[in-house]
Amino acid sequence: MTAETSVPLGPSPARREALAERIRLLVAATIAYNVIEAAVAITAGTAASSTALIGFGLDSIIEVSSAAAVAWQFSARDHTVREAREQRTLRIIAVSFFALAAYVTIDAVRALAGTGEAERSVPGIVIAALSLAVMPFLSAAQRRAGRELGSASAVADSKQTLLCTYLSAVLLLGLALNATLGWSWADPTAALVIAAIAVKEGRDAWQGKGCCAVTATGAAPSAGAESAACDCRPGCDCRN
Repeated sequence: MTAETSVPLGPSPARREALAERIRLLVAATIAYNVIEAAVAITAGTAASSTALIGFGLDSIIEVSSAAAVAWQFSARDHTVREAREQRTLRIIAVSFFALAAYVTIDAVRALAGTGEAERSVPGIVIAALSLAVMPFLSAAQRRAGRELGSASAVADSKQTLLCTYLSAVLLLGLALNATLGWSWADPTAALVIAAIAVKEGRDAWQGKGCCAVTATGAAPSAGAESAACDCRPGCDCRN
């Protein structure tokens, strides 16, 4: 018979603190970038009557509120206090996603109904392309740290940042089609895609998906692993 060995799950206290500090820095960088992004996108979107561009700017504001909620959670130096704040932070992030989806949907439907056509926006194309280059790196770094730490809120906020990448790609396509081919309908259609993605991510954040810590070997749990084996809290999705 083989003796059973107990393998500790999750990072050590020292590693937890290092990961928490990394998340604080990434959240600060995300907030700083998104404040600039929001100002440029909303100004350019208003000038061009672009629903998708204004929605993109609003997403930046919502991303700031989401990151600020995580910053508040991780401002506590005590790990147990951070854990206690986790659920409230997730709710703030989820509501942020839903608020974005509601606004963008209403405004996109209004635009498709013929209330107004979006004009070309070179600043919009530039900010969308820049975000497409920057956001994936911030998202991936925070997602890795959040998963290792076992923090659902950090992972959810990284998804909000990743959503910015999707938004950037969709927005860039819509603005480019409008600028080159005059397809004004591409702008509100792109906005509706943005809204659908936001609803999906909001639902995931509300359910607390993606909050498993990696195992002692440093590998993320496999899709078929039991909840106990991957150190998931109730409501967490080990496959996400």
